[in-house]
Amino acid sequence: MSDKRQCFFAADLGATSGRTVLGWFGPSGPELEEISRFPNHLICSGGRFYWDIYELFRNVLEGLRKAAGRDGCEICSIGVDTWGVDFVCVGGDGAFLRLPRAYRDPFTSGAAERFFSVVPRDEVYRRTGIQVMDFNTLFQLHAMRLSSDSALAAAHRLLFMPDAITYMLTGEMVTEYTIASTSQLLDASTRRFDRQLLEAVGLTEECFGRFVFPGQKVGTLTPEVQRQTGLGPVPVIAVAGHDTASAVAAVPASGSDFAYLSSGTWSLMGIETAAPVMTDAARELNFTNEGGVCGTIRLLKNICGMWILERCRAVWGAVPYDVLTGEALAAEPFRSIINPDDASFANPQDMIEAIQMFCRRHRQPVPDTRGRLVRCIFESLALRYRHVFDSLRTLSGRQLSVLHVIGGGSCNTLLNQWTANATGVTVVAGPAEATAIGNIMMQAVAAGHAAGVEGMRRMVRSAVRPDTYVPTDTGVWEDALRRAPF
Repeated sequence: MSDKRQCFFAADLGATSGRTVLGWFGPSGPELEEISRFPNHLICSGGRFYWDIYELFRNVLEGLRKAAGRDGCEICSIGVDTWGVDFVCVGGDGAFLRLPRAYRDPFTSGAAERFFSVVPRDEVYRRTGIQVMDFNTLFQLHAMRLSSDSALAAAHRLLFMPDAITYMLTGEMVTEYTIASTSQLLDASTRRFDRQLLEAVGLTEECFGRFVFPGQKVGTLTPEVQRQTGLGPVPVIAVAGHDTASAVAAVPASGSDFAYLSSGTWSLMGIETAAPVMTDAARELNFTNEGGVCGTIRLLKNICGMWILERCRAVWGAVPYDVLTGEALAAEPFRSIINPDDASFANPQDMIEAIQMFCRRHRQPVPDTRGRLVRCIFESLALRYRHVFDSLRTLSGRQLSVLHVIGGGSCNTLLNQWTANATGVTVVAGPAEATAIGNIMMQAVAAGHAAGVEGMRRMVRSAVRPDTYVPTDTGVWEDALRRAPF
């Protein structure tokens, strides 16, 4: 038996950045080491937005090379997670037909309403339980068909983003459940592809890879990848391929009376359920039912998150967060409130101008300094979280006495406190690397080191020390909520 430490390798690819991480089990539970971190840039060409999947793959290979060189470490398995909805068209010869289109590409603007002339909105929700967003895979596919997209027309297979990376690693084409559940192509009850919706976009189940669930083996590294990384035939495991599903698996909660907020480029707030919630109220509130690990459903709502701030920071340069939060604290409270989910913030050329234009349209003071802009963003996000949190309580009938904030946004102490103030419940923040932890924990389940969601969470709780925020000044936040533009 090898005396090397048994390690799991996670490739965690987000919509703005990616990272590779090694994980193992120490005396107090799971431990992590970040191997590499890299940006994920949108490519704009010919008026279209693409993801550079080859650059992402190169970075994954580089992470594997570095991990393979770690003394005393044996990589037992590999898992890949990414953002949702986007996909790659694969030709009959197994080659990618072009770079995958990005969900922020405006070609899907209005795509949902165009599709509803084929299958009515209520019928789509009754089948899928997925919230309507123009960039969902279903609507992307319909828009591509209407435009006679050449890559789609020639495609032999479609692979969602994490499945495309695992294909490049193993040569095996699969469709992992949690990532497929974001597409609005699955029947939420059967957890398989909905044939009527596939037919509506000219596809069949055979257009996708072998269907797998989190914890199943995809394959092993190809000889080519083995040569490039210095590794052997390491297994690649289908983890929760959707990054939010991986993150939620790592929430350090006990029991069920909690909500989660996965805070990053997007903010995703929800609860776990045993079955999809597809009531009229859920449909009217535009909540989504996405797949989770170990048979769970993630009833949640997508909220535009730190994307708004990051687009402003791209203009301001590398201003430290503590400077920005200090300027925000010095600004007048509740001077301007935006709706973070307004379409004008999806992918504007100038985010600062988009915020200012929104405030003008809604007859609010225009935030004209950096501090006022940051305060506007953070207060608006906290109030939007409260708005969605109230809807979750209504839909679930649960009290929801605590909100777990996970992901990179859990390090934002000011926003965490304001979220506690706005929601009126205790906020427990951390772990920041929840997605990588969930990815690794699912590999651990496949290896027999953990069992079920509670088993994973028990191990996470033993290893992390989250921060706690108690609500204060709730009255002024109630007043602000009443005049929020959503």
